[in-house]
Amino acid sequence: MKKKPERKYRFSLALMFSGIVMIFLIVTSAIVAVVIFFLISHGTLQFGDKALNFGSFILLLTLLSLGIGAILAASTSRFSLSPINKILNAMNRLASGDYSARLSFKGPMGKIPTVTEFTNSFNTMAYAFETNKVIHTDFINSFSHEFKTPIVSVAGFAKLLRREDLPKEKRDEYLLVIEEESLRLSQMASNVLNLSKVENQSSLTDVSEYNLSEQLRNCILMLESKWTKKNIELSILFDEYSITASEELLKQVWINLIDNAIKFSKENGVVEISVTKTVKDVSVTVANTGDPIPKQSLDRIFEKFYQADTSHSTEGNGVGLAVVKRIVDLHGGYVNVDYRDGMDRFTVVLPQ
Repeated sequence: MKKKPERKYRFSLALMFSGIVMIFLIVTSAIVAVVIFFLISHGTLQFGDKALNFGSFILLLTLLSLGIGAILAASTSRFSLSPINKILNAMNRLASGDYSARLSFKGPMGKIPTVTEFTNSFNTMAYAFETNKVIHTDFINSFSHEFKTPIVSVAGFAKLLRREDLPKEKRDEYLLVIEEESLRLSQMASNVLNLSKVENQSSLTDVSEYNLSEQLRNCILMLESKWTKKNIELSILFDEYSITASEELLKQVWINLIDNAIKFSKENGVVEISVTKTVKDVSVTVANTGDPIPKQSLDRIFEKFYQADTSHSTEGNGVGLAVVKRIVDLHGGYVNVDYRDGMDRFTVVLPQ
């Protein structure tokens, strides 16, 4: 994504402030001229008077200008500083955590292009803070729930294992549950750590050419216990392809996408993995049968901590897809999602 070029000069804003200063000067000069004319016309001030030489006249003119200018500035400061006070109050609200603060200017000032730009930028920033606060709160609630469930399971089954009269079959069953829940905790923690790592990474340093198809097959095998448990049919639609990229980072991408596809597939569903290659790029699509992702979630599904399914009916913490998007962005590619032919499809496009 190209960065929006910064505007170095705000010409209209400079004109506005210059105009205000000019208006003050003109008004002050006009009032001083009227006062001097009044004094001269009434004989109070006469040129050539020994008591009023040129130096005294300049001093009188200066004092009159300063006095009238000060009175004029004081009387109009309430109106001239009102926009600045409005901006400061909105910024203070934002700094104190009130992310509902918004700016708007009415009348002629609201039509000035620079003021409109500033207002839109401020409101966009405030909206982003407000949205992130909601997402962060949802994440804390969701993450706490997701962490608590396996911890309670591990503690409960570990307590049952202390019974001396426990049959071997039950003991093995409980040990398997503890193992699965421990792995689940480990994966959740790894996703959070991976997200923190890739967010702080600005470039790729471990790029190499390797067999993409072999990597995908290894990722599928790593998740074998999950797709066999749900009796999911795997459809592997790719030949042998090589790619130049970060092997370790892309491994996280495929594991997250395939794991998601398995997670959201129903029993006896289908997970399809396909690869297509052109002169310019390589596309990897991971699709699964199941309910379509809600339309209102499509634009936010790659945000960190966001979960389209908030019912906790599936395992997850809204981190995996954020990791996917960040890694793909680092490779200069993009990832999108759509629903076609009864399947949710995540497609990763990486440049050659």
